[in-house]
Amino acid sequence: MSTNGNMNLTLKVWRQKNAQTAGKFVTYQAEGINESLIHKNDEPIHFDHDCREGICGMCSLYINGHPHGPKRAITTCQLHMRTFHDGQTITIEPWRAAPFPVIKDLAVDRSAFDRIQQAGGYVSVNTGGVPDANEILIPKVIADEAFNSATCIGCGACVAACKNASAMLFVSAKVSQFALLPQGQPERWSRAQSMVAQMDAEGFGNCTNTGACEAECPKEISLTNISRMNNDYLSAKLFREEHAHENNG
Repeated sequence: MSTNGNMNLTLKVWRQKNAQTAGKFVTYQAEGINESLIHKNDEPIHFDHDCREGICGMCSLYINGHPHGPKRAITTCQLHMRTFHDGQTITIEPWRAAPFPVIKDLAVDRSAFDRIQQAGGYVSVNTGGVPDANEILIPKVIADEAFNSATCIGCGACVAACKNASAMLFVSAKVSQFALLPQGQPERWSRAQSMVAQMDAEGFGNCTNTGACEAECPKEISLTNISRMNNDYLSAKLFREEHAHENNG
């Protein structure tokens, strides 16, 4: 975010050396902040950014009480300064969740999401090349639903919005994008179990169905993914118990 010289904005920015130290808000005038800090031999404000196209999820900032800012269905890098008015104070914080420890200032470690993805967010079957994969007939409504789930960019806004720091929306989207397709069926049950187990191991909270995650998600991932994941998880649990009972019988 930057000004065009015609707006007088004040920024309250969270400054924190690392996850082990206390942080605090520091007030700045929004014009060349980091350049000014560097010129004074002070530490510039640290934050993450990459694509600036709203598809990488790196620009994870909590702005004026909302993940990615007050506008719907956008990431921080898509938030224009014209959203605010002259004289306004903008409060900028990092994601607030124990599984997302602060690296420095506004940058947090979101590698917990990577570990959840590695626990089961993949398929092991050989689908061949693109022509081979395209020969698998999938109804459009199912394909669209799988694509919508796959649009999750893993930014963590759902976690930041949730009062329990739940990662259910993220995990369910990653489970659903495979569970809906034929290629994802062989590992469907184990995928739900493994990814949920890793989510719990990372320390994310439970879902209480307030819907804050869906409301703040920049890709508008639907809560129906959580229902689907819960169904897969329960089905896997029942199947495992039934199979164990048969073996013991």
